[in-house]
Amino acid sequence: MMSGYWLLKRRQASHERTWTDATAALDWMTKHFLDNPTMEREDGRQAYASLETKREYALDVLPVGVDVSWVYYNRSGSIVSLNVVCCPNRHHPDLTCPLG
Repeated sequence: MMSGYWLLKRRQASHERTWTDATAALDWMTKHFLDNPTMEREDGRQAYASLETKREYALDVLPVGVDVSWVYYNRSGSIVSLNVVCCPNRHHPDLTCPLG
């Protein structure tokens, strides 16, 4: 259940989903987040952290090799899971990157 172990799934690695710049990876996450907006609570309160908060955190930790996961329910009630796994990975330094 540790996201760094996705690096072992070599057959699922692809160049079009591999970035060397944290901002580019975050732009991918943001696009998919905006395409799948979060559910709205019946009481009108915010259900999840804001996109701004999510982006700020991601920009802080991605450059130092810490994975980022955004998991939430969207407006249709489906679960959305957006993940960026870092390589090299701060918490799994012995795992090699699937792509050069």
